[in-house]
Amino acid sequence: MRYTGIDEFLSQASDTLAKGPIALVFVEDTVEINATVRHNLHLGFKKNILFMPAEFELAEDIADQVIRVDADVVRDGNREEIVNKIIELAPGVWIYACYNAEFLFFPFCETRTVGELLAFHSEERRDAMLCYAIDLYAGDLEAHPSAVCIEDAYIDRSGYYALSRSDAVTNYPKERQLDFFGGLRWRYEEHVPPERRKIDRIALFRAKPGLKLRADHTFNDEEYNTYACPWHHNLTAAVATFRTAKALKRNPGSACSIDTFRWHNSVPFEWHSRQLLDLGLMEPGQWF
Repeated sequence: MRYTGIDEFLSQASDTLAKGPIALVFVEDTVEINATVRHNLHLGFKKNILFMPAEFELAEDIADQVIRVDADVVRDGNREEIVNKIIELAPGVWIYACYNAEFLFFPFCETRTVGELLAFHSEERRDAMLCYAIDLYAGDLEAHPSAVCIEDAYIDRSGYYALSRSDAVTNYPKERQLDFFGGLRWRYEEHVPPERRKIDRIALFRAKPGLKLRADHTFNDEEYNTYACPWHHNLTAAVATFRTAKALKRNPGSACSIDTFRWHNSVPFEWHSRQLLDLGLMEPGQWF
């Protein structure tokens, strides 16, 4: 199904948004759109809604399995506005928000669906899940100057850290909230604006009346921004993303100074949740 604009989609979206989990994919360019959608379909999302420019193409085998909305999110800069309008129309529904060339991983995702993940998370009285944006990058930039190659993808195995998140009013640390850093945004921080250096995001959340997504991937309900409940650790997930690598190689200010993203802590990405668990880049909580 295809809509010619966001307003047309929202006016007819009641049935589409009635049951989740739903994946919202904001397409910024033509890089790995099909791979992103196939990954979401494999995870078991009930609906995949793509917001992408009308001139972009989808592979024939997946075009009939998604809902496409003609929209240029890069030009319009209205990602949060779109998500918040969908939240209003889909109370109680689990939503995942990502960009193209981003791939969600959660503990045991090879044998369990995202529906099973969120059912367990809901039973623990959690309405949001902390995710870490783990940077992917091509190992050979001469062969892949865009820094994107699924078959030659690398990640950093270390260099991640967290700092307390202070309340802007009281200046005291917020309860069960941290700012996480690492990956390419940390190693090349001189090319990344301070407000974009964090790698934590609330990518999975359950919609409810009054909930609002903010530009920094957090919500106006502070409990949604916590990494765990007060009594024990909860599940976390990871979003493996080529987005930072793409930006660093496209930006004239950084592209010429980067011959390779690989360093002594680079390891090939195995495209398996076990690697991310072993590296401590996501948490199984009480889910075994």
